[in-house]
Amino acid sequence: MGVDIRHNKDRKVVRKAPKSNDIYLKLLVKLYRFLARRTDAPFNKIILKRLYMSRSNRQPISVARVARNMSKGGREGKTAVVVGTVTGDKRIFKVPKLNICALRVTENARASILAAGGNIITFDQLAQQAPKGQNTVLMQGPRKSREVYRHFGRAPGVPHSHTKPYVRSNGRKFERARGRRHSRGYKA
Repeated sequence: MGVDIRHNKDRKVVRKAPKSNDIYLKLLVKLYRFLARRTDAPFNKIILKRLYMSRSNRQPISVARVARNMSKGGREGKTAVVVGTVTGDKRIFKVPKLNICALRVTENARASILAAGGNIITFDQLAQQAPKGQNTVLMQGPRKSREVYRHFGRAPGVPHSHTKPYVRSNGRKFERARGRRHSRGYKA
């Protein structure tokens, strides 16, 4: 009697291409697939992998955060590379001169970067300027800034848990249960 091979765990969840049907994204994938294959630079492999990513894994990054990352020592004159969206930030008054390469730059961010004398390029322009990623700084937006991450972790209510509960509403009748305060029976 033979052993039956179960194929239910066979599927590898690794993207080999983007899910999106955006023709411009597909052209970028074609370009960076070529560069990743023909150059020995890990930079191109990283860009290619990030081009495949879902929207939730390509978090937006603000101009302020880009400026903060670029102000670190030895980064002046380099290009900030973001595989995602660069957004504006009203909390920063003076945007420094920045060279940015991004998939998308919002209107406010674009205005503030260009007003400061910076420049914005696309990934096909970057491939011509720096085919191996010379003089670039790769950066990403904070992935865990999505609201869902506040609900992950130890169960709400257990000791030392800072997890946000899923509550239908905030009010007198919600999450005021026994065991949580002295006025409702007892406080654990």
